[in-house]
Amino acid sequence: MTGTRVWFVTGASRGLGRAFTEAALARGDSVVAVARTRLDLEPSERLLTLQADVTDRDAVFTAVDTAVRHFGRLDVVVNNAGFLAMGMLEEFSEAEARAQMDTNFFGALWVSQAVLPVLRAQGSGHILQVSSIGALSGFALSGMYSASKFAMEGMSEALAAEAAGFGVKVTIVEPGGYWTELYTSGLAATEPMDVYTPLRAELEKTFADGSVDSMPELAAEAVMKLVDSDNPPLRLLLGSMVYDLAFEVSQRKMATWAAWEETSRAAEHGVPMPSDYAVASPADALTNADLNLGRLP
Repeated sequence: MTGTRVWFVTGASRGLGRAFTEAALARGDSVVAVARTRLDLEPSERLLTLQADVTDRDAVFTAVDTAVRHFGRLDVVVNNAGFLAMGMLEEFSEAEARAQMDTNFFGALWVSQAVLPVLRAQGSGHILQVSSIGALSGFALSGMYSASKFAMEGMSEALAAEAAGFGVKVTIVEPGGYWTELYTSGLAATEPMDVYTPLRAELEKTFADGSVDSMPELAAEAVMKLVDSDNPPLRLLLGSMVYDLAFEVSQRKMATWAAWEETSRAAEHGVPMPSDYAVASPADALTNADLNLGRLP
């Protein structure tokens, strides 16, 4: 799709979200910039700034309603709001773990639910789910973050399948390293455990030279190309590091699956449905056979 668009961007106050917002405005599009804190963007008739916390489902739906009343439509929705929780998985309290999931996963879900009726009625629209290199593999110290992004990607794959028939496209954007405030504005588990001190020391050595990342504007340039595509991909990797890692992780998984193929195949032997699993009618439930025989897309 080309031409003037209306964007809805969460987490627009800084980092990638701000870069996407500024790039869209620079090309003449209109933007609804949403953030939990007040935005200091230059006022414009093509810019609507809204304060909303994506963890608040009602606030998200209100923001979407306000956006549509203001601009009349939505064309590109960018689920960018998120933060990085650092710590070993055992160290997280329930509140800390839920905070990570509430923002990175449920926030994206609430926005997706809120915009779908609008995009469906239009018969068009493009939802961009900003994921992470952390969704390619789990890493020590950022496992909770990876969990939230893995969950968002699974949800987004299903969303793409459900929305396609209505003319709505979905792309999972997987950025590598960019100079944002992700590493400095996140959350750390408040009760680190001494047992992990050796592993922390090992990780500190690995990252002793620091990170060499890119400026967010490069990610924004790629996203502008993405939304101009008539046939956008389900996934888009941003950066050479994440591109190379994606292939490395995929090849490692395939090698492992192949090594254990005999065991995997021996674990399945289809039989007719046992009577204990019978349902009232075929429409009442999906059977295990439907899944095992690949009847789902």
